[in-house]
Amino acid sequence: MKDRGTGGRAVADVERVMAHPSLIRLARVLHAEDLPEALALCALDPVAAVLASARLEIAQREGLAAAGGQVWGWPTVGPLRALCWAGANLVPVVPSAHAADAAEALDAFARTARGQGRRSSSIVGESDAALALWRGLERHWPPAREIRAHQPSLAIARDPDVDPDPRVRLSRPEEVGLVLPACIAMFTEEVGYSPVAGGATAYRDRVRSLVSGGRSYVRFGVAADDPYARADPVVEFKAELGAVAQGVAQVQGVWVAPEVRGRGLSESGMAALVVDARRRVAPIVSLYVNGYNTPAVRAYRRVGFEQVGTFATVLF
Repeated sequence: MKDRGTGGRAVADVERVMAHPSLIRLARVLHAEDLPEALALCALDPVAAVLASARLEIAQREGLAAAGGQVWGWPTVGPLRALCWAGANLVPVVPSAHAADAAEALDAFARTARGQGRRSSSIVGESDAALALWRGLERHWPPAREIRAHQPSLAIARDPDVDPDPRVRLSRPEEVGLVLPACIAMFTEEVGYSPVAGGATAYRDRVRSLVSGGRSYVRFGVAADDPYARADPVVEFKAELGAVAQGVAQVQGVWVAPEVRGRGLSESGMAALVVDARRRVAPIVSLYVNGYNTPAVRAYRRVGFEQVGTFATVLF
């Protein structure tokens, strides 16, 4: 067993479990010195793990408090074979190389989550892991509001198959007030409630952060830089790179205004995003989509995205 380099944490972990054998059925809370090992585990399947690894990279740069959650590792002692990000979302990560350990790991994560009570608004991740984690929690937590069990995980690591929309570009900081209503409309349509129902500050800050970080894409119906425009520009297409880590940029919040749907804006808009994101941000662009949303799945496939896995989301 390796020494973790901070007063023999590995030895202390063993002694703690020997003194309290019941702990072996729980996950262990990881610390700053564990983050390189946790990221190495995520790197075994970077597309499936991008939601967790994005938070881990923030934790590595700015500290776990800044990342907004905990990281649970399994097994209780020894090299990591599975982990779970526990913040606004529960995100289990069990790489396929450790699939044989999945049942024990997810049982440990469920026991740990039950001990803390529900603090997350969703469980999301690779479908087998996310649904198994929910099975370990559903008798102990309030009922799920919705379970989306089949969400194809798609990725592209090449040029798109359709021409990019030249009017799709990065949002500008002064345009947050124009982009925010489109983001609220997308969220409400997708999740079923407004993200600003209890106050707009946190959600506005999130949108502003994505815009300032060069991760928000938009197409306006009226050119935002046209001094002769008679009306405020209207967002016709928008999308964000919601999670970026380990060479993967995951697209979130894709939205086309209802009045211009059916015109192919999602295909050409996503093509523009793919070209720019692969040039500036990460070589692989990924997303996951509800399996019942057949038009969206077809649109992404026309762009050149291919299915690389399946996600599931449990919403509370």
